[in-house]
Amino acid sequence: MASFAAVAAPGFWGVPTSSVDWCEANYALSAYVCEFFNTLSSVVLIVVGLAGAYLHRRVLERRFALVFLSVVVVGVGSVAFHGTLLFELQMLDELPMLYTAALLVYILLEDRPKPRHGPWLPAVLVIYAAFATYGAAFTRGGAQFWFFQISFASLEVLGLILTTLLYRKSREPAQRRLFRAGMTLYLLAIALWFVDLRFCDALVGALAALGLPNIQLHAWWHALVACGLYALILMIGHHRMNVLGQRPRLVRRAGIPRLVAAE
Repeated sequence: MASFAAVAAPGFWGVPTSSVDWCEANYALSAYVCEFFNTLSSVVLIVVGLAGAYLHRRVLERRFALVFLSVVVVGVGSVAFHGTLLFELQMLDELPMLYTAALLVYILLEDRPKPRHGPWLPAVLVIYAAFATYGAAFTRGGAQFWFFQISFASLEVLGLILTTLLYRKSREPAQRRLFRAGMTLYLLAIALWFVDLRFCDALVGALAALGLPNIQLHAWWHALVACGLYALILMIGHHRMNVLGQRPRLVRRAGIPRLVAAE
């Protein structure tokens, strides 16, 4: 785990109790915000989720509104977590990520006009989420970190595989563009997350030798994963509209891509 997290001065929230401390130095810019840049960048998740829910409130089904709003909750939790590095608020960040991934897996598997898997699919996902919640909330330290990462990553990888299969079957230019953009941003975000977590000391040391500050890779992870996820949700939404017999179009308003129903 990241080990550079130096404390400039005792902060308002005290000693971190979270199971992970990221590469950004704690309380470096404010005594009231533990990781300033990680906290600030988390707002991108809130903005992206709110924009997605608002722009598609009359276009996509309620399930997509739930996904976008769950991204908002992730963003709020991320602000709280990185601002304090308290374990209780870490759960407000991590558990909504788990539920968002489970909801997306459900949407990807139930991609027909009528449910084809019956009630067992949501039941299995709820049981899995409950099990993962218990493991993430009632373990501590490295065990907690890895329990959450494995349980979340399992859903995340399944969702990305299902989305990739959707892309390979699609001949819709808009869907293919959304997938390529979204997957590129998402995978780049994951790479930055991994480097920030595993190579913090080496990265910060190399930058310092060049007279450069920490480039805040975890903050970039927040921004890139939010934009990548937005594009992938639109890709899935475009497919869903086609399945329902609608004629979706991808348009840009003020530079923001959105789906509309063709008239």
